[in-house]
Amino acid sequence: MMKKLGLLPKIILGIILGVIIGSTSPEWIIKGFATFSGIFSNFLNFIIPLIIIGFIAPGIGELGKGAGKLLGLTTAIAYGSTIVAGLAAYFVSTNFFPHILEVGTLTSAFKNPEEALTKAYFTIEIPPIMGVMSALVLAFTLGLGAASLKGDSLQNVMVDLRTIVEKVISSVIVPLLPVHIMCVFTNLTYAGQVQLIISVFFKVFIIIIALHILYLFVQYFIAGQLGRKSYISLMKNMLPVYMTAIGTQSSAATIPVTLRQVKKNRVSDQIADFVVPLCATIHLSGSTITLVSCSMAVMMLNGMPTTFGIMFPFILMLGITMVAAPGVPGGAVMSAIGLLQLMLGFSPSLTSLMIALYIAQDSFGTACNVTGDGAIAIIVDRIKGNGKAHQPVEQMEPIA
Repeated sequence: MMKKLGLLPKIILGIILGVIIGSTSPEWIIKGFATFSGIFSNFLNFIIPLIIIGFIAPGIGELGKGAGKLLGLTTAIAYGSTIVAGLAAYFVSTNFFPHILEVGTLTSAFKNPEEALTKAYFTIEIPPIMGVMSALVLAFTLGLGAASLKGDSLQNVMVDLRTIVEKVISSVIVPLLPVHIMCVFTNLTYAGQVQLIISVFFKVFIIIIALHILYLFVQYFIAGQLGRKSYISLMKNMLPVYMTAIGTQSSAATIPVTLRQVKKNRVSDQIADFVVPLCATIHLSGSTITLVSCSMAVMMLNGMPTTFGIMFPFILMLGITMVAAPGVPGGAVMSAIGLLQLMLGFSPSLTSLMIALYIAQDSFGTACNVTGDGAIAIIVDRIKGNGKAHQPVEQMEPIA
């Protein structure tokens, strides 16, 4: 029965069980859950550099072997859209969140929220093979190097590494995530923190989904103006894409529907066939909105600074790191874990909380991602010739 459930229902079930167990169990049982959670968190920290190298390096290598100017144009527009989405999330969060949550609530209720949690019986140290920044630099070096080489030997090795990491994520991390989340919420409930967190983030989710929809309106308004088309009719044609993505939670699985609807919006076949699979890999505006919003909410609750100087570099790096998002539910937050820890100072428990919060709305973030791909296709089509016949371009395989 559990195998038939999707990841989101399992996460929700894990949260419910965690709240029940944390409310009714003695400390010695909570310590057992904390032990599993600590070991899993250490394994997650170990795998983060491998995720970065395994996905970013071959991703850059594939981009570098693409179709020249069209690739550069599409990548620039997609990256720009992702950064604008992150900035929009920052400014909305800065202006709205202080009105729906009390900054520093967890810190005032618990002198140190981390210390309030029950400690594990023991820990198993699994140090990562390198730091996050070292992994990022190595990934860029290998990716750019593979793109410049004539042969494919290095690229093939990196693709194989990506396959291995994908297997680890899909076969180990994703199946154990609901158990990990249950353990985290068991501990949070026992410490008396979970009621506050759940009540706050219900309001945060409403703002995030509203921002997703508003950003899609902006994207299609711009695309409609450039393409001289009605943005309302353009968005209406993309509704099947939005609904399909909510069901699949996967940009890659939605590509066939996205292609069909983009072509209904009178985008030339050649441009649609190139832009849609590519943007399924590199354009994650909805995921960026969610990650920025949720991280700021977590930071505000813990009294951590959320200044523009802190968040803007994070948003810039997030736009690049989203290329590494593996094609599994919650893949974007997996790729962002390193940045959350390195640039925002998230602890293991805050990272686990972010994973749960992100996955709880992953469907809506994915829907925003892929629906926005249609707007980028219209813009690229307009810039490259306004729907006139184009020369065929090399297609690229999506990685997310």
